Formats: sequence, structure tokens, C-alpha cells
Amino acid sequence: MIVAFKNSPPPSIVSDSPEKVLLDLPRRKIDGVLLHQGEVMRTYAAKAVDAPDVALQLPTGSGKTLVGLMIAEWRRRKFGERVVYLCPTRQLVNQATGQADEQYGLAVNGFTGSAAGYAAGAKAEYQNADRVAVTTYSSLFNTNPFFSNPDVVIVDDAHAAENYIAALWTLRVERHRDEHAALHAALAGVLKPLLDPSNFVRLTGQWESTADRVWVDKIASPDLARVRGEVRAVVDEHVAGTELRYPWSMLRDHLHACQLYVSTQEVLLRPLVPPTWTHAPFAGARQRIFMSATLGAGGDLERLTGRRSILRLPVPEGWDRQGIGRRYFVFPEMSLPEAEVPGLRRAMMRRAGRSLVLVPSDRLHDGVVADVAEHLGFKTFDADDIEASKKPFTAEEQAVAVVANRYDGIDFPGDDCRLLFVEGLPKTTNLQERFLMARMGAAVLLNERVQTRVLQAIGRCTRSLKDFSAVVVTGEEVPDYLADRRRRVFLHPELQAELEFGVDQSKDQTAAGLLENLDIFLQNGKDWEEANKEILAKREGAVQQRFPAMDDLRGGRSARDRLPDAPLAGRL
Repeated sequence: MIVAFKNSPPPSIVSDSPEKVLLDLPRRKIDGVLLHQGEVMRTYAAKAVDAPDVALQLPTGSGKTLVGLMIAEWRRRKFGERVVYLCPTRQLVNQATGQADEQYGLAVNGFTGSAAGYAAGAKAEYQNADRVAVTTYSSLFNTNPFFSNPDVVIVDDAHAAENYIAALWTLRVERHRDEHAALHAALAGVLKPLLDPSNFVRLTGQWESTADRVWVDKIASPDLARVRGEVRAVVDEHVAGTELRYPWSMLRDHLHACQLYVSTQEVLLRPLVPPTWTHAPFAGARQRIFMSATLGAGGDLERLTGRRSILRLPVPEGWDRQGIGRRYFVFPEMSLPEAEVPGLRRAMMRRAGRSLVLVPSDRLHDGVVADVAEHLGFKTFDADDIEASKKPFTAEEQAVAVVANRYDGIDFPGDDCRLLFVEGLPKTTNLQERFLMARMGAAVLLNERVQTRVLQAIGRCTRSLKDFSAVVVTGEEVPDYLADRRRRVFLHPELQAELEFGVDQSKDQTAAGLLENLDIFLQNGKDWEEANKEILAKREGAVQQRFPAMDDLRGGRSARDRLPDAPLAGRL
């Protein structure tokens, strides 16, 4: 029997702009790109093809996944490049690959889990630049990545990248984890001579007040230099067989360039800025494309990605005032006693069917789950339950997803969820940020980062122009942050208007009145149409201001330029 050779497809003619790639995909379910998407792609093709680092800003829900994937496919076809498209979580990898296949008719390969489990055919298609690879940050930022030689790296949700990228160079020793306990105790012994007695007690987990519990400090660099050998010895002795051995291998010979932070819960060792220029899979790419709904103007993107200079393409015309979807903000604590708020939350959950609750700690997570089980009997889901897929949650008529310490990566557009509770959020996500905020007074440095996290939290259920979601805000800090007129002026005009309307409607209200307003909003009928007109009128009078000192933070030499020459730059 004679086996015929495979027929190679004829060479394709590549268009002069990524926006036209979609028209060549016969399985697509959409007619074409939207005006603002086409504008971004044409600007990219005209001004940024050869730039080593490029940033694209597109508001949440405006279709940046389509923009990113069309640019990726265009470069793959035009230049024969290996393209890696990075997402923060496995859920978003699955979401992006699903959109590519089901909506755009574009064949891409998703990679999640261990590299040993990657399909041989998918690996070959990436290496031969036959398909774009979609994967998580951790698949690129690890000590032995399969994606070792990409030509183009596209970083989606770049605003959320800092912890994912820095993890490769972060040794986090948690006191409460059994596998870390011995190392934590050994490090505490090394650091004891450098701490006053009260702080050493705090480090070992003994405290009497709230101030003790939230304590954070940094070991002075000269002091760390004196005990560097002891730190190296105790970590060497304890990391074998744990996941800590991977970041330790990146830090061990560069302790002179690291900062050591301590708290009641953990010890954190890392450089000030992630030294991405030392990681060949990222630094060696011809181009890195950063996509985000909020890029900021103070150089924060450069600091969290370790890149000297990033070319920012302008926001599409009109999106400086146009928002995504409609949010109705409710601030129950402006009218109700604290004791009545849980009852209102339950009543709202009954009306909505499915709801999402964001909380800043595992303790609050467990409290909400217990309350739902006792009073409502709804099925509850945590972040791990919906990490790979949200279908188990959306398949329930009545359910509550309770997520702790997460701002991004869990999206519920359309009918997936119409009710979001934001019950307090921490301003910081790691000890370095906590130290800069609490001990160094560096709030200006992190203003945009904090704002971005708040915006990500309140936008989990409004992902497109047609979405609408009620956002119920409670807790200690977030209501003040969003309702404060002084902070509100730094927000997008549409969000300013939504917040002003929500504050007005939340004052001098009863629980029954708040529930009646929620019913009107969820019905999304003529009664809500009149309220929506009021929001639009408020939007027309709103002006977004820039945070102070943003030009100073972005100007001059970059963060890396200001650091000493070293394999891992990072001294304060």
C-alpha cells in the first residue's frame, strides 16, 4: 500500500493590519471588529510593530481579547513568529481559547497545568509557529519553562501581573503552613538579634492588639548583609522537597540585591523590582505587548514588569468618557445599622438568584459561607471551585460564589451574575507593598495600583456594554474610598456618575427601600430607564483628574536605571 504525502496548504497572503485577519476566518460568529478595536489594531500596525515593549489600553469589556488574539495571529502569519499569550489564571486561559474558537473561528492552543501534560501535537504547533499558544503567567515565569524561546509575549490583564511575575523571584515563608514552619522558626532565630524584643514577639506570632496583628517591617539592608551567610545556610537546609526551592534557586546567589520583609504571618525575601531582564524567555522576545484596562501614567507598569520604557498607544477616541455596562452602587451602611446589613444581604441574594461576594480574608470568607448555609441553603463556591470553569456556578439557579483575596480573573458577564458584594478589600497584596504603604508613606507611589484593584473588583460582573450589575459595598475602607468626593475625581467620568447616583440613593433609606430599588434595577425596565438618564446627565458634568505627582514618578530615569548594577538589582 502506498501512503500519500500530506499536501501542504498554499502560502497565505497576509493583510497589512491585524483587523483584517478576522475576515479570513470562515468559522467566525461575529461580522467583524468594532470601530475602536480596529482603531487600536491599525495604530499598532502603523506605529508599534518594531517596538520592543508596547502597551495597549482598552477598557474592561471593550474586546481586548479579540484585539490581542488578532495581533498575535497576524504576527504569527506575517513574520512566522512563536507567540505566547499570557493570562493570569487557568479560567482565563480557558475563557480566551473558548472565545477564539467559538466566536472568532480562530484555532489556538491552550496550555495549563504541568508541562509534562502538554499534548505533543500542541507543543509542535507552537514550536513551528503554526498556532498561537495561550497559557498562564506561571507557565512562562518559572525556572524551567517549556515556552523558553517565544518571539512575541502578549501579557493580558497587565495590571494584575506584578505578583505573578515577581513570584519567580519571591521567597515567601508562611508561619502557619506546616511545610514552612521549621524554616520560619529558623529564620526568626537568625533575625532575633536584629529586632527589638516586642517585634520579635510579633514575628513569632504572639500579639495582643490589632496594631500587633498588622505589623510589618523591613530588615535594614546593612543588617541583612551581616547575617546573609546565616540566612543562606538555614534556607539551604530547609527548602529541599518544598516548592520554595524554585524561587530560592533564583535568589540564593543574589541576596545582596534583595529586601527582607517581616510580619506576624510571614517572612518575604525578594528584589524591589522583578529582574525580568535576567529571564531569557521574557527578555529575549522580540516584542512584549502589555494589555490592560488601566495602564496608569506614573510608571507603575514599568516597575512591576521590570521594563525600562514601554510605548503606550492612545486610548481609542471616545472611551475617555464611555463606560462599560451599567453598575448600580448600593451603600447599605449609609442608612442601616451594622446589625441589619447581613439580613439585607440575604434578601438581595434571594432576589438575584446567583451572586458573587468578594472578601479580603479567609476568615470573612468562612463567615459568609456559614451565613449562607444557615439562612439560605444556597450552594456556595470558592475560587478553587470555579478556577478551571465557572459552569458549575452558572448552572445553579441559586448560588453564591465567595472569593477571598482576589480582584481579577473571575468574570461573570451577562446573566451569569447580576449581584456583586464587595465586603472590604485590602489595599496591598504582598509584604513589600504593605511596608511601602504603612512604614514608608509611599501612598502616592501606589495610588494607581490601589485604584486599579478597586476598579477590577467592582467590574467583575460588567464585562460588556450590555451588562448590568448591582454592586453592594460594605466593610471598613472600600465604602469610604468610593464615596469620598476627593478620591472620586480621579475616576472615570462614568464611574463618578454611577457612584454619585448610588450614594444619593443609599442615604436616608430603609431596608425595604433598598430592596425595592434593587428590584427596579434587576428588572431593567422603564422605571430604571429614567434613573439611567440621571446617571448619564451626571456623567456629562464629571471630569477625571490625574493623580498628583504622576509625571514625577514616570519622568527621568526608570526604576531599573536608578538601581545599582547587579544581576538582581533591588536596593532601596
